[in-house]
Amino acid sequence: MYLEWYLKEQAAGEKTLEETVVELLAEKGFHITTAESCTGGMIAGTLVNVAGASEVLNEGYVTYSNEAKERLVRVSHQTLEQFGAVSEQTAYEMAAGAAKNAGADAALVSTGIAGPSGGTKEKPVGLVYLGCCLRGRITVRREIFHGDRESIRRQAVTAALKLLIAILSEEPDSQVQEGLI
Repeated sequence: MYLEWYLKEQAAGEKTLEETVVELLAEKGFHITTAESCTGGMIAGTLVNVAGASEVLNEGYVTYSNEAKERLVRVSHQTLEQFGAVSEQTAYEMAAGAAKNAGADAALVSTGIAGPSGGTKEKPVGLVYLGCCLRGRITVRREIFHGDRESIRRQAVTAALKLLIAILSEEPDSQVQEGLI
């Protein structure tokens, strides 16, 4: 299913989101890392579709479990206990920790509920928090996606890449919550 989506993007003849991301990062001389929960490596995997991605991507983390979030990207146990793995606070800490641990200028992160189970009234299936840390400035966006598990994950990757492009392009986005680390 992912391959079909990627080939469709390529067939359109336009520059893909991942090509735009890699190009912008390279132009600015930035390196990126990822920390992914619900997308399970799909953001990093999408970036490496681009020839030359190795110039901007050194490493990525799949932090599916809470233990991995704590160990690999330094999300505090207290944050996970108080707010849960799927929260703005966790996405914020994932972005800060990933950038710091990787020594990267940018970090792009995801944490959410892709389904089909696991959702609640407060945190429904399709809820995803996307985080981006760019040179110490952290942006977190809350999204609700619809569809099956694969579709939700794919939508999260697309939204994450668009978020990073907007931040790299310094385009204001009124739906974005910002903070500094």
